[in-house]
Amino acid sequence: MLPTLVMGGSQLSGYGWPGGHPFGLDRHGAFEQAMSRLDFGDAVQCESAPPAALEELERFHSREYLEFAERRCEEDRGFLDGGDTPARKGLFEAARNVVGAALHATEAIMQERVGNAFLPIGGLHHAGRGHAAGFCVLNDIGVVIETLRSVHAVQRVAYVDIDVHHGDGVYYAYEEDPQLFFADIHEDGRWQYPGTGGENERGRGPGRGSKINLCLQPGDGDEQFLAAFERVEAHLSESAPEFILLQCGADGLRGDPLGGLNYSATAHAHATQRLCALARSACDGRVLAMGGGGYSRENLAGAWTEVVRNLVRGR
Repeated sequence: MLPTLVMGGSQLSGYGWPGGHPFGLDRHGAFEQAMSRLDFGDAVQCESAPPAALEELERFHSREYLEFAERRCEEDRGFLDGGDTPARKGLFEAARNVVGAALHATEAIMQERVGNAFLPIGGLHHAGRGHAAGFCVLNDIGVVIETLRSVHAVQRVAYVDIDVHHGDGVYYAYEEDPQLFFADIHEDGRWQYPGTGGENERGRGPGRGSKINLCLQPGDGDEQFLAAFERVEAHLSESAPEFILLQCGADGLRGDPLGGLNYSATAHAHATQRLCALARSACDGRVLAMGGGGYSRENLAGAWTEVVRNLVRGR
């Protein structure tokens, strides 16, 4: 049985901000420490990867934006967006490392070296093709989707997002794409950043109906999540995906400083288990999970180790 790949290395711990920032540089370490207390044996394989090349980033991002972001980070001043994502020296290179790790995991799955994979620092779902947003400099998800299509001839991709925030950078990039099957459970945008993702947003033009956004209300927990996930499964059941992406932000768990939902890690275990089952029947088990948000270190460690545990079970 093929192992589950967990991406790691010091490169991933470099993405974030110092000085008590919610997306701090200690997030990856919190996950690694939790993983060190578990024994998966040969079922888990850990690897690192080189940074993504600029031509790989250009599969999703505009060259103009990449040049701006690299220059602004090198100048070590200001913001990369309207005020959420501070520029700092080394940040652009750290973001390239995140995308490089996502591409490495994708390649390993497509080459059948591993059964599925997890990227703890990744799932940067707010960045658009031409802009940063919400702590996200580069959109590793978008680069992976474009790489699946241009390099691996994979057209039908399912993207599931359970982060407390709407995955706007992915949704709007593929709003008219009928072969990107999008399902997002998040806290209602009336109460939560970025204020998008209403249930009436189901794609546009040829992409109409290939997308669903499911809004939970402040205080909702596992019961509401599990009910919403039934709708996710129903949405994906006829999509026949060739590859499944899961953005499993842990900021929907009870006590997150930026979220208003009350999940337990049961939500992450359930989502991973059910998507692995779908992947086994539809696409040879191809699942790449990406950590996303989560600003309580205890919560993200608990949720993401549950993701790994269920990826291992679901190979």
